[in-house]
Amino acid sequence: MSPEPDQDGLRLPENAFRVLKEGETYQPVIPASEHPPEVTFRSVVSGFVWSVLFSAAATYIALKLGQGIESAIPISILAVGFSVFAVKALNRRSSTLLENVNILAIGATSGIIAGGSVFVMPALHILELKTGFWQIFLVPLLGGILGVFFLAPFRRYFVRDLHGRLPFPEGTATTEILMAGKRGGHSAIVLTYSALTAAAFDFVGPAMRGWAENFSTASIGALDAFTGRFKAVFSMNTAAAVLGLGYIMGLQYAAIIMAGSLLSFLVLIPLFAHLGQFIPVAISVGAVPLHTMGYEAIFANYVRPVGIGGIFAAGIISILKMSPVIAQATKQAFGEIVHLLKGGARQMEDIRTDRAMPMSVNLLGIVGVALAILAYFRFSVLAGEARSLHLALAATGLTLVITFLFTAVSAWAVAMISTTPISGMTLTTLIVTAAALSSLGLAGRSGMLQVLLVGGVVCSALSMAGSLVTQYKVGYWLGATPRTIEISNIVGSIAASLATTAVILLMAKVYGFSPSALHPHPLPAPQPNAMAAVLRGVFGGAGAPWFMYVIGAVIAASVEMCGVSGLAFAMGMYLPMELNSPLVLGAAVAWFVERSSKDATLAKARHEKGTLIASGFIAGGALVGVFAAFLKFLEDSAHVHLIPDMTTWGGFGVFVGAWGNWIGLTVFLLLAGGLYLDACREKVGS
Repeated sequence: MSPEPDQDGLRLPENAFRVLKEGETYQPVIPASEHPPEVTFRSVVSGFVWSVLFSAAATYIALKLGQGIESAIPISILAVGFSVFAVKALNRRSSTLLENVNILAIGATSGIIAGGSVFVMPALHILELKTGFWQIFLVPLLGGILGVFFLAPFRRYFVRDLHGRLPFPEGTATTEILMAGKRGGHSAIVLTYSALTAAAFDFVGPAMRGWAENFSTASIGALDAFTGRFKAVFSMNTAAAVLGLGYIMGLQYAAIIMAGSLLSFLVLIPLFAHLGQFIPVAISVGAVPLHTMGYEAIFANYVRPVGIGGIFAAGIISILKMSPVIAQATKQAFGEIVHLLKGGARQMEDIRTDRAMPMSVNLLGIVGVALAILAYFRFSVLAGEARSLHLALAATGLTLVITFLFTAVSAWAVAMISTTPISGMTLTTLIVTAAALSSLGLAGRSGMLQVLLVGGVVCSALSMAGSLVTQYKVGYWLGATPRTIEISNIVGSIAASLATTAVILLMAKVYGFSPSALHPHPLPAPQPNAMAAVLRGVFGGAGAPWFMYVIGAVIAASVEMCGVSGLAFAMGMYLPMELNSPLVLGAAVAWFVERSSKDATLAKARHEKGTLIASGFIAGGALVGVFAAFLKFLEDSAHVHLIPDMTTWGGFGVFVGAWGNWIGLTVFLLLAGGLYLDACREKVGS
């Protein structure tokens, strides 16, 4: 191994975030000719420790609050912090950049596995389907490994061929953290104070209820009549982390996503509300009449399925667009296998930074995982069913096909906005799988169990694809070895699956996930309860909202025909407006910073500082999210109050409660203005 280059010389290349010119190539921070320590005892142990801890935390928080936590950024900060601790307290060498990337690759499996398991597996307990530890454990494990093998052939396409065309907000923030930790100086200072600012901002706001977490026109009294009649509502999340995501994303994609939200919230919801006055009965089974629904209920029951249909259609279109890449990767994989069968030696890549698992290994890995899934379904889930082999083959085939269709979609979504509509794609998976297997005669409890396990594997694979594409990009920027990242994710999935499964079973026993005599006050577990409700509806005869799916598919196809990203537009339709509108504000700040000076060099320096500040916002928001969730856990467990509630502070609390909506909007706009002014203070060469 060769030593790492001098830290003072570590800089991201000038072309790290822009489209390359004709004939130009990107050279990573650590050149391919260098071989600094990458997989070491330190990086492996640290990665496993963070994987287990964050898996447990992410699982509980998702069950309690209905949302995942960002693990990659906190783990990056912890990796950098341990490096400093090793030098100052233990008198050891600092960790290399590539060691920290390996810690990230192993540790980040916590968010991957937790996100893939906790949205589906608790539904097994809600539906009272008998399963054991190993039955649940195998689902995220097989799904995570399948996600690695399915995404690997797309690595070069996403990180090299689309270089500069996709913003990778989370990857950018993670890279800036790792770079600032090694380089120190001005960049570390900017990243530190921006992260602290965001942490304080997001804690005082959402956690302490210093202002409304979401500004909404529905909370404006003067608009009550308008909102009640037309159900047209504008909303904006006031978290610093989302503002940072928008800055890095850029105005083009942020505007497309927001356009989808505008269609959902200012066109479709008011349209359904208008039609509801002429339809006195419920439209769908189990629902209430349309005219009695609020805008949120209309969105959840009728408009969001339109977005799901759009995502599915846009995913198919994306697969068709990437068909040359798929064909080339498949051809290469079969070529390597044929070459090996003829007795030839496999040719290793000459460039370390492009050295990944061979395509033949990916293909054989997919086959191996498929056989393991088939055996699991046949001998564990469907052992007592007639035609069990045929049903297991059908379930395995559906798992592979749906995962293949959505893998690129999940990766593209994370590369664009660091958010992937996994819950929507998983719901689609459950509905399609339930319809297919029920047509083959599978019904009742066995049918629901089989469908949920398929959904769990698919959800875990898509979660892996979304995280892995970010790790690929971070490794591409910094000069890590792709094969190391792939193997670390596979190995890390084992520890994360064990921890996640243990926490799910523990929470099921202690708290439960649905009301019962034993658990009168269960954990909310909103996504698993939604999955269980879908299965009850499909197997109970209510069916799926196919008409809404078709409408969404037509919209996505129409948008694509206009030359606009159908996937970005459909994601805007699917995600709540409050998550999309601040992205546009952050992107607008970046647009103005880029045009703040006629001097191109100065404008570029200002924009780069803004990117560093935005990365700090994302990091601070992620850290305070974990911290606030931990405090809420302690509050619930010990029945104590640890987070002050500003709405209870006497006269000031009354003021905050009455004006929190406007206070949130005001301070959020001030934060955006501060981001612009701070970025414009940058001078060339500083």
